[in-house]
Amino acid sequence: MSPASPLDREELSRILLATAGGDQGAFTELYRRTSAKLFGVCLRMLRDRGEAEEVLQEVYTTVWRRADSFDAARASAITWLVTLARNKAIDRLRQHREELLDEPDRLDRPDDDQPSPALQAEASQDRVRLERCMDALEPQQKSAVREAFFSGATYNELADRCRVPLGTMKSWIRRSLIRLKACLET
Repeated sequence: MSPASPLDREELSRILLATAGGDQGAFTELYRRTSAKLFGVCLRMLRDRGEAEEVLQEVYTTVWRRADSFDAARASAITWLVTLARNKAIDRLRQHREELLDEPDRLDRPDDDQPSPALQAEASQDRVRLERCMDALEPQQKSAVREAFFSGATYNELADRCRVPLGTMKSWIRRSLIRLKACLET
């Protein structure tokens, strides 16, 4: 659950800092307050419950070991945790990169029989708006944005795949994100 108020954010930071000090009770409370949100991040990116559960376990193992690297002056606790979860999910996706590259439309199919968050969101108006906005992008830019966010591909990897200069790829992604933001705000 994402902290809603500055007090909640401060309390979550305090709990994370206590975890850094080896407080197991604080770690338990941190897990109770944040695991659902972080699991959602992992599941959205990985689209497989088993993989998402494994990555979530890796996230909290890392939190226990590296909570002392959290700096409340640089980011909120939830931002730090979500970034850690996202990075772990990207690492997992990169481990399976060959599978993704051999079968590019695998990203559009869930790996398990349970409806994924993406499939559940398809019915929502937000998903419809996002798809409409994505469809307004040029096909290459649309593909690059999807790969960057769902497979964790880097600018260099995308530039190589599309056979364009690195600067061009960065411009495509940046301009595409600006257009998506403007489109979604209307």
